[in-house]
Amino acid sequence: MTTDPSAASRPAVAVRFMLDADAAPGLLSRLLQPFARRDLIPDRMWSHRAGEIMHVEIAMTAMPGDAVHLLEGNLRQVVGVRSIAQIRPEAVRQEAVRQEAVRQEAVRQAA
Repeated sequence: MTTDPSAASRPAVAVRFMLDADAAPGLLSRLLQPFARRDLIPDRMWSHRAGEIMHVEIAMTAMPGDAVHLLEGNLRQVVGVRSIAQIRPEAVRQEAVRQEAVRQEAVRQAA
């Protein structure tokens, strides 16, 4: 959600950022700072520690489209971030449709 009056004129996109980072105190708050600087509130944030690595997902259902690549760049600069992937729902849907078609073809061939 944003209070920026010009945000209404920009197209909004849904996006998820999947990150792996070194587990450290303050990591989660550092990951939220780029959102706060743009007056954005993530719709979902999930994290899980696996040993020395934190797996983090931050999702927004309506982010200004022109802010996505900037925010991803800011997240990459956070100390301890090892990798980041950006996932958009249309890509997830396309992959699900492809997997279902492969599954149906396998069922047909088995019959």
